[in-house]
Amino acid sequence: MAPPIEQWRRWIAENLLLGNPPEAIRAVLERNEFGAAEAAREVDAALESPYVQGGSRVANRLRKREWTLTVYGRLARMRANSGVVERRERPSRDEFFEEYYAQNRPVIITGMLKSWPALEKWNLGYFRDRCGDREVEVQFGRESDENYELNGPRHKRVMPFRQYLDLVESAGKTNDFYMTANNGSRNQDALDALWSDIDPIDEYLDGDTRDKSFFWLGPAGTKTPYHHDLTNNFMAQVIGRKHVKLVPLHDTSYIYNNVHCYSEVDASAVDDARFPKMRDAQVHECTLGPGELLFIPIGWWHYVEGLDTTATMSFTNFRRYNDFAENYTTYQHL
Repeated sequence: MAPPIEQWRRWIAENLLLGNPPEAIRAVLERNEFGAAEAAREVDAALESPYVQGGSRVANRLRKREWTLTVYGRLARMRANSGVVERRERPSRDEFFEEYYAQNRPVIITGMLKSWPALEKWNLGYFRDRCGDREVEVQFGRESDENYELNGPRHKRVMPFRQYLDLVESAGKTNDFYMTANNGSRNQDALDALWSDIDPIDEYLDGDTRDKSFFWLGPAGTKTPYHHDLTNNFMAQVIGRKHVKLVPLHDTSYIYNNVHCYSEVDASAVDDARFPKMRDAQVHECTLGPGELLFIPIGWWHYVEGLDTTATMSFTNFRRYNDFAENYTTYQHL
């Protein structure tokens, strides 16, 4: 760990680059055991640093891009029914890609999954009969780690599917364990017998489903914290209901993105004092029930909470370009 003075110097530089006034920065230093002369000297040295001056030029360019996103956000709010996730009955391929995919707008599609045998067959007993003896991978110990999603690899556990199903059935409401997309590579093979219960969604997806589909299963109370994906996604609900909160890509500056694609904000209980900018974010909310298909556009922040025991499939194999991770580099702390 860097010496305290170096940590403070980083803090000074960061706050200058964020546009905070030098006098406010000096006042904070003085409240933290810096003398007035020392505080003024440190801030003046940062202002004169060519590194901070160069950083300021970059920060100004980023502020211009942030302004552009703010313009998009204000224009989006002018739309009729802005803030509402539309429900559409089986839009055609052209309607979906023109009105939602290309316009970066969420939509709940109804009627598209009605032919799925899974809607009639899937329940915990059926899973036991079909795949109970298979070894599956699950996320465990989530409630003891506030960064459980970011630290997902640390929470992986392998166990018989039957044992996991017993836990789900008896758990009540908990977020401590959940089978998620992070467990997908192992579980695609372990649960392959279930894939025959899912019909291809050929209207919107290409045929390459197996490697770009993910199975989610958990008790009531499971949560996926605010994050954005690097692809467009479909979330197909099969068992139970999920409550979803979505924040548009253009409101990213309000959601406290601190590392990679994650937010510091707890969507289940937003701390307005700690995260005041969240008041400016437009939060779209919806509840997804069995047989419904939610389109989550690329870059949209979303929080998902299971209201019941839930089973969900997600897909990324769209018939249009969806390789947005190709030039994504922002993995470190922001």
